[in-house]
Amino acid sequence: MGEFFTVCSGIPYLRFGVGDPLVFIHGLGEVKEGWANQFEFSDQFDLIIPDLRGHGEYQSPGEISIKNFAHDVISLLKGLGINSAHICGLSMGGMVAQEIYRQAPEICRSLMLVSTLHYAPKQLGKLFLKSRKAYAENKSPDVLRDTAAKVCLYSWTKENIENFYQFYKPNNEFYFKAMEDCLKVNNLRLLPKINVPTLIIGGQYDSVIPVWVQLLMHKQIPHSEFVIFRNTGHIAKLEAKDAFNKVLRSFLNKHKMAS
Repeated sequence: MGEFFTVCSGIPYLRFGVGDPLVFIHGLGEVKEGWANQFEFSDQFDLIIPDLRGHGEYQSPGEISIKNFAHDVISLLKGLGINSAHICGLSMGGMVAQEIYRQAPEICRSLMLVSTLHYAPKQLGKLFLKSRKAYAENKSPDVLRDTAAKVCLYSWTKENIENFYQFYKPNNEFYFKAMEDCLKVNNLRLLPKINVPTLIIGGQYDSVIPVWVQLLMHKQIPHSEFVIFRNTGHIAKLEAKDAFNKVLRSFLNKHKMAS
């Protein structure tokens, strides 16, 4: 269905479809193929779906940071000759989307920030990281994967868990470096400056990044739209695929580029 390319900056990505460029950015420990439920957007959009450094097929990454993740995506778009794109990011990918706006606001046609955060209090972040590292010690990859599935998903159906396993492939070498940088994010001053159409999405039972965090983001970003998916956890794109795609498509169609 997709085509696999490597561009001058060495970033693995999928690209297929026709229409306005639409970038999907995956979350921590995920891979680009995790957007499989959204491949149907290729009927209306030119999809560009990269692996972030230290994820999927991007395994010689250099320094892991939100700043560098964003820089890679901007370089990829510029390398493809794309001046403006709709940017959608889930969780860590939403932090990357915010950083793309910070670095190159002119490249963002619209933003879709899904189950993400804009600020992590420093002390809380340190405690969280410490507890996660302690928990991960001496645990098998299978146990850690199972725990991640149950934390991220609200509905523990066999199908949901199998889908989660298929696209959640954390690389131990880079996982905690990426998590650590997520916990340094501070976009308190950035959000009020965002002046492109912005959709913020939260999951009612998200236990990774609670929905009140996205509500705060909505209050900070002028004219943003805010949608909460009921009976979903951290990954609405998987648990509420049809409703999620419908909301995204409706938002995107309102803000398509003038041809």
